[in-house]
Amino acid sequence: MSNHLVVTALGSDSPGIVSKFARLASECDCDIVDSRMALFGSEFTLIMMISGSWASITKMETTLPALSVELGLLTVMKRSSKHVAANYVSRLEVTFNGQDQRGTMKSITQFLADRSLDLAAVRSHAEETSEGQPVQNVFLAINVPEKVDIDKLELSIEELAKEMDLTCHIKRMQDKETQI
Repeated sequence: MSNHLVVTALGSDSPGIVSKFARLASECDCDIVDSRMALFGSEFTLIMMISGSWASITKMETTLPALSVELGLLTVMKRSSKHVAANYVSRLEVTFNGQDQRGTMKSITQFLADRSLDLAAVRSHAEETSEGQPVQNVFLAINVPEKVDIDKLELSIEELAKEMDLTCHIKRMQDKETQI
């Protein structure tokens, strides 16, 4: 049986960080089964899920702190289990764009929470146009359960965007009726 460990790392960016994490995982006889990396300003962030035998995961847990100190990174580890995807009938990809305004993410995520929708992914980015106007772009992947009327949900999302004075684009990624 495979064991799983989620590792999160944060610190100043420098070349070779990901390579050193991958090398350590390999030396501990672990596999990286999922990972995400991003830069926020000058800060490097990494999240990975590692799998291996109990002994391999334990070795990773005991050797990672030394690598963290060497690289000047803050790391957090937590044992986990393999992700089992729920069976959703549809997934929507929703993009909101418009003038950057405080509270957008609060409003969008509250909208989703009020409807008990599963947020599978979020990307948010704020920048300035060449004219110096602040703009924001928010991307969401939303898993939609069978009990939700997807047509009504799409209308509600469009109403939310209108209330926030944002443009909105919705794309259905899978639909039970269209699957073979």
